Amino acid sequence: MFDNICKFLAENFSTDFATWLLGEPISLTELSPSELSLEPIRADALILLESTELVLHLEFQTQPDANIPFRMIDYRLRVYRRFSEKQMRQVVIYLKETNSELVQQNTFTIAGTRHEFEVIRLWEQPTEVFLRYPGLFPFAVLGETDDRARTLQQVAQEIIAIPDQRLQRNVAAATAILAGLVLEKGLIQRVLRRDIMRESVIYQEIEAEAKAEGRAEGLQEGIRRVAINLLKSQMPLAEVAKLTGLSVEDVQLLQTEIEGEST
Repeated sequence: MFDNICKFLAENFSTDFATWLLGEPISLTELSPSELSLEPIRADALILLESTELVLHLEFQTQPDANIPFRMIDYRLRVYRRFSEKQMRQVVIYLKETNSELVQQNTFTIAGTRHEFEVIRLWEQPTEVFLRYPGLFPFAVLGETDDRARTLQQVAQEIIAIPDQRLQRNVAAATAILAGLVLEKGLIQRVLRRDIMRESVIYQEIEAEAKAEGRAEGLQEGIRRVAINLLKSQMPLAEVAKLTGLSVEDVQLLQTEIEGEST
């Protein structure tokens, strides 16, 4: 979820991100991983934005990941293979505070090869930086602050002042979700208007995914109940598996459950 929110923000507020990370409001467009020579390692977490002269590669992380240095050099070479004339900035942004040494790593090193990239730990960034641009509002509560609840209230006031309602809704929803990394749900709902968030594209997508998962879980539960009934009627395991689409191993587990209940 957090990967998707960060990706949504970077792609829809690319100028805000460029101003923050590159120092100037460069117009950036999304670069699809399919344009590179190889399949992406983690397409869900990969954010590539490009201008005529530069490619900006972002990786947002909620947890430390020992594979980050390799991913950085891997994508640097992929982009060079496709756009050798373009500069590239690579930034790993850690969202949640941790004492892990992995979040300090900014190089990939093997014998004869050394590659450097940038690392930003949000909890070390002044909150004022994120209060300047709507696309960065959701990160403010994760920044360097002694009072996250008060910072969330500041963000809420900035969101209310956004004149574009669609923009307002999406920023509010993104803020609520990212704030969940460091604040309790009840506090977030008291500060941010739920009615505004529920109308956002982000919340609608989350609800659609939840409903789809619920339907899938309901279907699986239905199949499970049918299999149990068939087993109780003394139907052979292989036939139950064939009729329900379950594996023989799964049917055997259900049979064990039934036998356990009867003892």
